[in-house]
Amino acid sequence: MPSRRQFLKQSGLISLAPSIPAFLRATSNASEAGQEKILVVIELSGGNDGLNTLVPYKDDGYFANRTVLRLEENSLIKLDDTLALHPSMRGMAKLFEEGELAIVQGVGYPNPNRSHEVSMSVWHTARTDLELHRDVGWLGRGMDRLPVKSGVPSSVTAYPGTVSNAIRGRKSQTASIESLNEFAQSNLARPDAILASADTKSSEMPIVNFLRQSALDSYITSEQIKSLNQSKSGVKGTALSRLDSPLAVQLRVISSLIEADFGSRVFYAVQSGYDTHSKQLNDHSRLLGALSSSLFAFMKDLAESGNSDRVLVMCFSEFGRQVQENASGGTDHGTAGPVFLAGNSIHGGVHGRRLDLHTLIDNAPIHTTDFRDVYAGILRDWLGIDPVSVLDGHSTILRLV
Repeated sequence: MPSRRQFLKQSGLISLAPSIPAFLRATSNASEAGQEKILVVIELSGGNDGLNTLVPYKDDGYFANRTVLRLEENSLIKLDDTLALHPSMRGMAKLFEEGELAIVQGVGYPNPNRSHEVSMSVWHTARTDLELHRDVGWLGRGMDRLPVKSGVPSSVTAYPGTVSNAIRGRKSQTASIESLNEFAQSNLARPDAILASADTKSSEMPIVNFLRQSALDSYITSEQIKSLNQSKSGVKGTALSRLDSPLAVQLRVISSLIEADFGSRVFYAVQSGYDTHSKQLNDHSRLLGALSSSLFAFMKDLAESGNSDRVLVMCFSEFGRQVQENASGGTDHGTAGPVFLAGNSIHGGVHGRRLDLHTLIDNAPIHTTDFRDVYAGILRDWLGIDPVSVLDGHSTILRLV
């Protein structure tokens, strides 16, 4: 599949030179995206029950507090003599066996807030001060410290909703691409619309040049995606194409953009539904099954396209659930929970200290790993960004890659 620059040189657009506007010529000479590292974030929205995800099956604190929601030992996927994964997480268990999955235990933050909105804002901004939650997100601030690529958003969300504040920056650009087909058929992706608006000279108005550049970039990307789809016609589908969960659909978009060498460094997906106050057992099993199978298929497709070494995936939720189940067969808002990271370069295995299920505050455990430690490791060791400047002086780093 041709890269962005190669596509421009092979297309009819470049044949218009030297009358082609300057903003088109500049794009045709732009540098390749290369083999830059990519971060994919999967947000588990609603508050994932970490105790039924990473199960402390030998801890009597678990068994004493759960009857309806208790997962029996013989059904679990054991990782070691004390911890196991939920039985629906077979795909992630395979990644763990292959050393491509890291699990960080007990991740949270000081003085936890059990409001969805507030706690998610803490994770999005990496700031516990509520007065700072209107500011840009931690990944947006990180992308602000990297050179801006003309016409290429630093971050892309594939979730059909509001762009997460986590990826909003002051100068770095974000984009929402929910469907590759809709994107490819949009007006912005039409070459006639681009050329009709293009004079032989660049406009003196920066906004006009910006819109032209954005339109051209949309066209190039849509053509690359069409080329990608055509190259796969008649060939058996990707691993993700055989799944139909909302998360799998988002990851298919992300996988195609990575294979198309889109150039963005951060991609964002959301799996909702984790606010399991009642009838949790079946709903949680379904959600974790979709997460596990989608992540495994995504990693398999990355390997098929030769991009495994470039991509790191992080899965997080705004908080865990309470230790004791409620009367409705569910769990209420808690505090800390596990964070998952997947990739070829990851230090696989279980990291951090286990939660103490006997020392609780309002029926929830005290976190053992600060979430900013995880962020700092990703920023420094994966994205090559100074974490201290992004995380307001936070200097403790959990090395995971």
